[in-house]
Amino acid sequence: MLIIYIFIFEYLMILENQLENADPITALYWATSTYGNVAFNSPSGKLFSVIVQLSGIVLISGFLVTYVVTPWVDRVIKFRLPRKVSVGIKDHIIICGYNQLVETLIDEFNEEDMLFVIVDENEELIRELVYKNIPCIFGSPSDKQTLMNAGIEKARLLIANKSDERNANIVLTAREFPHMNIIAIVEDQSNTRYLKYAGADTVVSPKSMFGQFIGKKAMDRLVSRVTGATEIFDGVHIVEFPIYLKSPLIGKSLKEISNQHLTSAKIVGTWNSGTLSFDPKEEDLVRENTVLLAVGTREELSKLKKLTH
Repeated sequence: MLIIYIFIFEYLMILENQLENADPITALYWATSTYGNVAFNSPSGKLFSVIVQLSGIVLISGFLVTYVVTPWVDRVIKFRLPRKVSVGIKDHIIICGYNQLVETLIDEFNEEDMLFVIVDENEELIRELVYKNIPCIFGSPSDKQTLMNAGIEKARLLIANKSDERNANIVLTAREFPHMNIIAIVEDQSNTRYLKYAGADTVVSPKSMFGQFIGKKAMDRLVSRVTGATEIFDGVHIVEFPIYLKSPLIGKSLKEISNQHLTSAKIVGTWNSGTLSFDPKEEDLVRENTVLLAVGTREELSKLKKLTH
């Protein structure tokens, strides 16, 4: 841009017959300062001066926002991320890690008026949870000081809900507090014994429970795909719903169903033309021959059932 301005400056100086200023050095000086004893006389020259000054303001502002203001704001927001629970909290549940399973747990805890706090080191996630008014603190769940900041000395239960390796570290750290009841969520069931050795009181494998449910379905293809609710946790069920003709869900994507809050139940799988998918995509459409596999409370599933009719 500077080079273009230099050429335009020299060209306009020649047009205005100011030949003594039509040189690269004077042009460079003017383009970087836009003031001094070098001035245009013609309207086009004056307009060019205005354009150069305005573009300079935009460039400087962009530089300041990108390299000064934004980093400063990020530091301030990071500094203000919640890092410690209130002093008076007690008999609460500490949840290390956040995912769809925890979303369901939060609904259950709120219904039972149970206090809880989520601990995670993902800054973006913590900001989102703060925005949603969900109790949380920022920090590594396997760090002793972070757990103390989460009030582990007064807590009633800790749930380790990270990867199996991270969960082992979390359990080992939490086990330093003998009174603590620890539940570990395991991804690979073969790691169950290691988590118990680390000190977990209970090890839960949602994938194993889910797999057993699907296994029963796969073993008997003569059985109708529409089954009653199967309880996989206390108060949390998994059930299949066929989509009936004229259902308001037909033609909607799974993302639309989620964004429009049509149901609080979590759709964890779909049957389409006889094919079962355990990894439904947001853009997948619900069709007349779709069967939804959903997880939730009885109330959430009941709401979804009405929408499928």
